Amino acid sequence: MLRLEKRPNPSKTWAYMAPVLAVFATMIGGGIMFAVLGKDPFEAIRTIFYDPLFSEFAWYYRPQLLVKGAPLIMIAIGLSMGFRAGIWNIGAEGQYIIGAICGAGVALAVYPAQSVFIFPTMIIFGAWGGFVWAMIPAILKTRFGTNEILVSLMLVYVAEQLLASMSLGLLKNPEGFGFPGSRNLQQYPSAHNAELWTGTGIHMGVMFAFIAVIFAYVLLARHQMGFHIRLTGESPKAAKFAGVNPKRLVVYCLGFSGALAGLAGMFEVSGPSGQISIDFNVGYGFTAIIVAFLGRLHPIGILLAGLLMALTYIGGEIAQSSLGLPSAAIQAFQGMLLFFLLALDVLTNFKFKLASAGSHP
Repeated sequence: MLRLEKRPNPSKTWAYMAPVLAVFATMIGGGIMFAVLGKDPFEAIRTIFYDPLFSEFAWYYRPQLLVKGAPLIMIAIGLSMGFRAGIWNIGAEGQYIIGAICGAGVALAVYPAQSVFIFPTMIIFGAWGGFVWAMIPAILKTRFGTNEILVSLMLVYVAEQLLASMSLGLLKNPEGFGFPGSRNLQQYPSAHNAELWTGTGIHMGVMFAFIAVIFAYVLLARHQMGFHIRLTGESPKAAKFAGVNPKRLVVYCLGFSGALAGLAGMFEVSGPSGQISIDFNVGYGFTAIIVAFLGRLHPIGILLAGLLMALTYIGGEIAQSSLGLPSAAIQAFQGMLLFFLLALDVLTNFKFKLASAGSHP
């Protein structure tokens, strides 16, 4: 019989193989699910992974990979800093929402004024909104020892209620004939996160996502704070001897991830989404957790994982329209990716060993 035995040291080979194998396992598991739904599994997998890159309309879909991937990459970069240090921010979705509300609120407060300073101010307030929302679990953890996982997660539902309240109340479009939702920021030039290159959809948020990747890479490789983050995650006892302040690290990691999530929300509401609405949030904050782990918490890995996840979004939308796949099936397919990744990650720290029936673990 087979049993798991702990490895003396984590396997670097399995650490890099697990994400790749998880993608292939997801294809197989997803294909079985699509077959059960009565769809051709090979056609479904081809549509999701091949068509956005090489089909007749790939010229349109390729830039959209960056547009869809940008918020995922930005949020995942922030989350990875905390995850590396054992600080678990599960509430990036709420910080994303609050950043969007604060950024849009600045623009709508001065509507219809025209100024070059409006959009930069939105960027500042978007980051500030996400930062402040992340400070709630940070302060509660450092002052009262609460669990940041539960607090940050519960705050997502508070943020969703605030979003609904703003859509129906304070930020509601007075010229919207009673429909919920704010004014469309795409029609407000000073507040619009417009395309940088016509016809591509690529906006300022994409540029900020690449900047976040570079910043995180330099921080982890060259800065003392990056060393403290890595050391705390690898050996908390050694981090204490090295003089790492755990409370300061909690505030830094949660604040950094909150600010990036808030920025992602601001760029989304001022660009592709266009307005504050009840259904503004689409789960980017939760999906970014998958992206962070699929990318092995490394900035370059997260960049690639974010583009892969964006591919499943775009390919999933194509599959829904061309093959009639339900959206729930696409969401389950994306969820499989995290499931298989976590399952295969076990083999990074454990290995299978053949044992006789009478032996004991």
